[in-house]
Amino acid sequence: MRHTRKAHFGVTSTLALMLVTGCGALPPEPPEVPDTYVPNMTFIPESEGGITTYGFSEAQRMTVRVRNVGCSAVTRGTGFAIDQQTLVTNKHVVEGTNELQLSTSDGRDIEVTGAQSANLADLAIVRTTQQLDASPVLASADPQIGDVVSIIGYPNGGQLTLTSGTVLDYTDDPLNENLGQVAVADAEVEPGSSGSAVLNESGQVVGVVYAKSSSGKTFFIPVSTLTTLLDTPADFTQAEEPTCD
Repeated sequence: MRHTRKAHFGVTSTLALMLVTGCGALPPEPPEVPDTYVPNMTFIPESEGGITTYGFSEAQRMTVRVRNVGCSAVTRGTGFAIDQQTLVTNKHVVEGTNELQLSTSDGRDIEVTGAQSANLADLAIVRTTQQLDASPVLASADPQIGDVVSIIGYPNGGQLTLTSGTVLDYTDDPLNENLGQVAVADAEVEPGSSGSAVLNESGQVVGVVYAKSSSGKTFFIPVSTLTTLLDTPADFTQAEEPTCD
């Protein structure tokens, strides 16, 4: 379901927004109304199973740490499995890579066979040799404003982390990276969270994190955009590879 409401708290094309792999930002946004919801952060022990609340045990197994080894730097992101040998992440996470390195929360390394980037959104799919442990249910509709959502990923390339917040609004993408509108939430993310799954209270995927504002707001691509593109393989092309000197 596509939302058409504009943001109510000053999210415009002048918003200071950065991709959450640590890329550049736009000019600062004007002051905003204080939030009434304070998000919380929970660290998920990588050696501990049995996390069943809202299906996060399965979410832990489906979430993968991504390292993009380029010509002169390593960037970090997150991805999540959508079937046994395919995961979703952001286009900016996989671009310019000489090698993509994937690892799971239990320490397994996953070999990559290829990556493709979406033409109309900051999304990418990565194919793997080994089977991934779990795959989520993609929600049939985008979250509503006020819905509680949780984000699971590897901020700063470190420990698997779960953050929670609420959907604040929908807005046109300030970075002009995505077709249609994107969602804004107050769940905390950090560099390395790009490509993290956004989950509803039933553990279904309702979006994919791709950016944050200078004031800490999280921007994510709604599940309707993700499913539309996944249903149209021609919308994905081979991810660009760098030419290193």
